Amino acid sequence: MLGKSSSLPAILALGTTGPKLAGHEKQQSLRYATGGDKKSAFATFKKPDISQQVLEYVMELQRPGWRQRATPEPEQPPVTEEDLVPKNRRCPRLSPAWLKHEKQVLRFYAFFQESVTERPDENSRKRHIILMYYLEDGSISMSEPRIENSGIAQGSFLKRQRVEWPDGRGFVSPEDLRCGIEITLFGRTYHISGCDRFTRWYFDELGIDVGENEEVLDDDWQKSYKLRKLAERGSLPPSQFAVEQKTVGQFQMGAPPVTKKLSQFLLNDRKVLRFHGFWDDHTKYGARTYFNIHYYLADNTMEFNEAKCRNSGRYAAPVFFKRGILRKKNVAHCVPAMLTDESCMYLPEDLRVGDSIDVWGRKVMLYDCDDFTQRFYQDYMRVDQRANRLDVSEQPLRHLKLKPPPHNGVGREEDSLISTQMINVKAPKVDLEKLMVYTGEVLRFEAKMVNGLPEDEMRVLVIAWYPHDDEVAVFEVPVRNSGHWTGKFADKRRMKNPDTGENFKLSDLVIGNTVTIAGQPLYITRADERCLRFLEARPKQFPYADPVACCRKLSALKGEPEMQDLAGIEPDRLKELANELSLHLVDHEIVTVLRHCGATDEEGNIRIYGPAVLRTGA
Repeated sequence: MLGKSSSLPAILALGTTGPKLAGHEKQQSLRYATGGDKKSAFATFKKPDISQQVLEYVMELQRPGWRQRATPEPEQPPVTEEDLVPKNRRCPRLSPAWLKHEKQVLRFYAFFQESVTERPDENSRKRHIILMYYLEDGSISMSEPRIENSGIAQGSFLKRQRVEWPDGRGFVSPEDLRCGIEITLFGRTYHISGCDRFTRWYFDELGIDVGENEEVLDDDWQKSYKLRKLAERGSLPPSQFAVEQKTVGQFQMGAPPVTKKLSQFLLNDRKVLRFHGFWDDHTKYGARTYFNIHYYLADNTMEFNEAKCRNSGRYAAPVFFKRGILRKKNVAHCVPAMLTDESCMYLPEDLRVGDSIDVWGRKVMLYDCDDFTQRFYQDYMRVDQRANRLDVSEQPLRHLKLKPPPHNGVGREEDSLISTQMINVKAPKVDLEKLMVYTGEVLRFEAKMVNGLPEDEMRVLVIAWYPHDDEVAVFEVPVRNSGHWTGKFADKRRMKNPDTGENFKLSDLVIGNTVTIAGQPLYITRADERCLRFLEARPKQFPYADPVACCRKLSALKGEPEMQDLAGIEPDRLKELANELSLHLVDHEIVTVLRHCGATDEEGNIRIYGPAVLRTGA
């Protein structure tokens, strides 16, 4: 045993003995001791040898993120087609009913008969309901339309729920609902009389006959109720006895008999013919005035209201002619209260669209009428008022504008044109998009001079087109012993095409055409590869560079045997065949077809493959 002065027992007892208190604590009896000397004790607790791998693990633990590096990455499942679709747009392969039939409701119309006691006027009544079947969950709800002053609590008749058959064989399904059948729900029998249009379409899509809608008959109370309401509104025609007694009573009271005017008023009250007319005031400072003309069939009176436009500058008094009788010829009576002949007043047969009427010395032309007036004249007079309608729409004003003065040849034409349009001259606007896209792009066409002079026949020129600013330049190619000074033939600028009178366009430069530049006719013979690709990339702007359009044009030659020859056809021969059929082809179209349907034979001759042309143009 080691003594108390030894430090090893104290180390071994660390944590197993309580702290020393004031001397009243209980002594701990648990002690550790080693048998032997101190060397054997230290040999027992000797540290084992540490391998290099353990040291690497310890050093790895000292670096931050060791746990993340030591954790293996989970295997990612393979990407499927479903993973490429956003989650909010994924749909299951088999849509559930709540998603497939969301907000889809089958509506049936039904009624049931209810007995009525202690009523002298009815012993039963028919109560109409609306049956709603919700396809998303198979639930049913019923409601009864509310009738004013019916005395019955109406509205929701059955709350939405799934309804089970009384015999327990399941729930009610759409196959159990048809028009013309009776169904018993919760002890009450309903007769289904019809359904709405969506329900009928739904059953037709399933191939199920839902039946025809039935006419619902009114019960005794409804018949009496409708008859009573008609009588209260005075809509029932009086009986012949009542009419006779009323007439006799009027004669006994001294009332005059029914006149023609009263009958006309009773038959035509609130019936008005409407015409549209205008009056041209030819006096000084006069103008055209438009009217809405109303003819009252109840008393043969007319009124004219002015149809003013917004901000017309006229006084806001719409009435031009106050409602009254309009006569064809106005007369003045010398005696007051003298009767006037009514035969000269305007009647409906005197008003025709396309004719004029006299309104107190003013000639008013009728140019249109409304739909009611059109039907009135067709039904009673067999006259089509719309046949003679007049077009009174104002013709658009054409302002004459002076043409700008011709260009004097100094500077650019755009700069000279700006100086004629504004005092403070600004630089003309530049198309920045074309400038950014086509800067550095040059399209070259080779041409030869065809002015008929023998000394100019061997001259070769290059026409350069700059698409970023639509300018043209011409250069002459050096030819040995030509006797001409080569180089720049025409400066780079916008040039006028003498044939069109406008500036040169890229569509004017076509292989096979002759253009006049600097007073010399230049026949374009070919173009470089970059130019041909540029034109073929824009087939809508340059149809002569579209291979499909060119082959479709040549599809008229499909009956020629040479077009079926597998050895091909020469370009010149193809152009001759096209000319025989009056097909105008330019050399650029032949070049386009040759680039896409051409090949070189064994002898080195270029030929066009006819079947490929017909196949492309089909």
